[in-house]
Amino acid sequence: MIEVKNLFKSYDGEFVLNDVSVKFEQGKCNMIIGRSGSGKTVLLKSIAGLIEADEGEIWYDTKKFSHLGLADRQEVRKQMGVLFQGGALFDSLTVEENVMFPLDMLTTQPRNEKLDRINFCLEHVRVTGSNNLYPAALSGGMKKRVAIARAIALNPRYLLCDEPNSGLDPETGIVIDNLIKELTEEFNMTTIVNSHDMNSVLEIGDKVVFIYNGCKCWEGTRKEILNTNNESLNNFVFATNMARQIKRD
Repeated sequence: MIEVKNLFKSYDGEFVLNDVSVKFEQGKCNMIIGRSGSGKTVLLKSIAGLIEADEGEIWYDTKKFSHLGLADRQEVRKQMGVLFQGGALFDSLTVEENVMFPLDMLTTQPRNEKLDRINFCLEHVRVTGSNNLYPAALSGGMKKRVAIARAIALNPRYLLCDEPNSGLDPETGIVIDNLIKELTEEFNMTTIVNSHDMNSVLEIGDKVVFIYNGCKCWEGTRKEILNTNNESLNNFVFATNMARQIKRD
C-alpha cells in the first residue's frame, strides 16, 4: 500500500497540490485522472520522490518515505518500478542493456543472474528475442513493453506508470493496459497509473482518484464513476469521450 497524507505543493505561490490525501491499494490498479495542469503528474512524481512536496507525508507500507534520508530512500526505490511517459528508453543501449540498467545501478548480482532476470521480464511482456535490438528498431508498442520489462526488473512491490498509453493507437493501448493489469495481479504490486484515457480507467481501474485544480475531487471504483453526481468529474469524462470521438472521426 502507498498512502499520501495532506500533501501540499506550490510553485510561485500557486498551489499545484492542495491538501491531497489518498490510499493506493496493493494488488490493484489505482488510477489518477484529471485534465492537463490539474496536478496529477506532480502527485505521481511526488510519490516517486522525483519532486519534494512542501508539506505532507508519503508512506510506503510502514515506511514514511517523505521523511527518509537518501540511503533509506534508496532501499525503498529498489522496490519501486517506474514507467515513464514515452518509455524513456536509452537510444544508445540495446533492449537487454536497457532492462539491465536498474539491475546494474541497484544490485550486485552476477551477470548470469541479471541475464536470467532480463529474459524472464522480456518473456512476461512478450518481447522475447529482442535482446540485441535497439529502440529505433522497435514499434511504439514494443518500446512500451520493453519499458515495462525494465520497470519490473527489480521485482518491485510498487509500480508507478505515467501516461502508459501516450502516443499509442487505441488497440495497442488496450494491450498495454491489460499487460499492466496482468502484472499487477500476478506480482501483487501496488500499481498507480497516471492517465487521461477513460478507456484505460474503465478497463483496468480498480480504484480511481480524480484530481481537479490540485485537490482530490473524487475517488471511487470504475463502476461508480459512471453514476457519480460530481459535476467536475462528469464534465471531464464527457469532454474526454467527445475528444476521442472527434479524433476517430
